[in-house]
Amino acid sequence: MANLRNHLFCAFQFLLLLETKVLCYQYKVGDLDAWGIPTSANPQVYAKWSKLHSFKLGDSLLFLYPPSQDSVIQVTEQSYNTCNLKDPILYMNNGDTLFNITKPGEYFFTSGTPGHCEKKQKLYIAVLSGNGSASAPSALPDTASSPSYPTVFGSIPQPPSSLPSSSPCLSFSTFITAVVAAAWVIFNALM
Repeated sequence: MANLRNHLFCAFQFLLLLETKVLCYQYKVGDLDAWGIPTSANPQVYAKWSKLHSFKLGDSLLFLYPPSQDSVIQVTEQSYNTCNLKDPILYMNNGDTLFNITKPGEYFFTSGTPGHCEKKQKLYIAVLSGNGSASAPSALPDTASSPSYPTVFGSIPQPPSSLPSSSPCLSFSTFITAVVAAAWVIFNALM
């Protein structure tokens, strides 16, 4: 009987550990079907959207757009404020851009298509560090020199046709595997 309790306790701890992994999210930028120029009815869609979320390490941003018509670039704060598209930190144009948040700090994104940034197709997010501050990345290098930026884009997924605005990092199949493993432990304990 004590052996059964130990197995049940281990299975319960495993499920609790698994549950904590689900706490990072993949956000569809703007909760929209596509990354694009905001409408006149909602010109501040990206500014409003970013204020509604608390981004943290492990989260990711998914930018969806027609690759032949748009792109996403990560830029410095100055380039973001002036809509300067030259010398971006990162440039992605495949239509399904996934940006993995790997460091705390401030991140600035705009469309790489001329004229779109001026029409408010840009996004600013702040990612809190463990102590609750949004410490900016270390001093940005001078753009006159050849910048060396860490790559923070992850692999590019092929999202399903109807992707929710945010989804847990842990996949459903991984969750099912964990439940089956816990059931197996319990079954073996009973035998």
